[in-house]
Amino acid sequence: MEILFNPVIVSVVLLCTLCVLRINVLLAIIFSSIAAGMCAHMDISRIMHTFISGMGGNSETALSYILLGAFAAAMTHTGLAPVLAKKIAKVINGKAYLLIAIITIISMMSQNLIPVHIAFIPILIPPLLHLMNKLKIDRRVVACALAFGLKTPYIAIPAGFGLIFQGLIAENLTQNGMSISVGEIWKSNWFLALAMFTGLMIALFITYRKPREYKDISIGEDSVMKLEDIKFTKSHYLTLLAAFATLVVQLWTNSLPLGALVGLAVIFGTGAIDHKKMDKLMNEGIGLMGYVAFVMLVAAGFALVLKETGGIETLVHASTAFMSGSRLLAATLMLSIGLFITMGIGTSFGTIPILAVLFVPICAKMGFSIPATIILLSAAAALGDAGSPASDTTLGPTAGLNADGQHNHITDTCIPTFLHYNIPLIIFAVIAVYIF
Repeated sequence: MEILFNPVIVSVVLLCTLCVLRINVLLAIIFSSIAAGMCAHMDISRIMHTFISGMGGNSETALSYILLGAFAAAMTHTGLAPVLAKKIAKVINGKAYLLIAIITIISMMSQNLIPVHIAFIPILIPPLLHLMNKLKIDRRVVACALAFGLKTPYIAIPAGFGLIFQGLIAENLTQNGMSISVGEIWKSNWFLALAMFTGLMIALFITYRKPREYKDISIGEDSVMKLEDIKFTKSHYLTLLAAFATLVVQLWTNSLPLGALVGLAVIFGTGAIDHKKMDKLMNEGIGLMGYVAFVMLVAAGFALVLKETGGIETLVHASTAFMSGSRLLAATLMLSIGLFITMGIGTSFGTIPILAVLFVPICAKMGFSIPATIILLSAAAALGDAGSPASDTTLGPTAGLNADGQHNHITDTCIPTFLHYNIPLIIFAVIAVYIF
């Protein structure tokens, strides 16, 4: 019974319950943080101090989102995003599956080739909603497609955000006594990418294949069907150059904020956009991504509160008692712990250091191979990223698909992505223990 009152379990269950009841995610995280601290008998002033001091843990991520939001706003002002939307509308020629495939590819590119992460979604997706309505596409499958593109690249491709994620995996495994290089991670994690692809195929061809009706609500002058047939201009090419510069700098310095800053400098420095619009673009960037940035900040505060309660270690140690030398039980329990932690924290990247210090000794004790350990840690960290109300993998798709108020964050994004990606990841990770 004691494990049922573990601060991690209590707070994560509360967080999910509050979100299902449509309590604002930001407030739900704060309430859940207080609940976690109280379960651990922490003083309320200590809880709030820990929470606020922990918010700095995601400060770089929050700054990245604000700057990338400004970069996305710049793309809008140059007209590049609407032009791309128009081109997409012409290419698909009424083929719903082709549209979903293009959205998936663009989403994947946003993690590596043009690393704007989720900032492209509220820019590119709203102009396509009219077209989706016409084709009667269920937006839940689009949410799954976007989540696939946001998540799979960092799991399996060692570039962009993937380089950061896989670098964290390698660094934390090495720090805990299992010496490996970053280049070894993707050689194992392709198996998890296969799990993600399986989930996408199920969503696309089984769960959400039936047409779904939506009201055709006007969301402004950016509708694809209202756009004039415009061509690429000098400003469009300069914006693409800025995107390339963002990618190069990010890969060179391993700093996403610096990459975004260089991209903005290219846009304004080359005259693609008049520098007089700089303040306006920054304000629009904050409007686009500010809420997500704040959610990530409070999620970091929540993460520190969970660490301070000691609930994570207690949960892991309590779970090891049930393993009984069984590989199946060991893998399942470790993955379940990762799911609970990431569902609460909302970030795979922030979960890795928490899990590695506890998982490596368990994997060594159970005799798991290095590839199996890599897969288990990667899967445990990635679990919950799709499905967590506080994750950018769910907040991003909702920001674009709910532009006309017809897409619910929990029922249309979180639950579909949770079911279609977390279940395959668990199954494939458990299989990996036996075949790797």
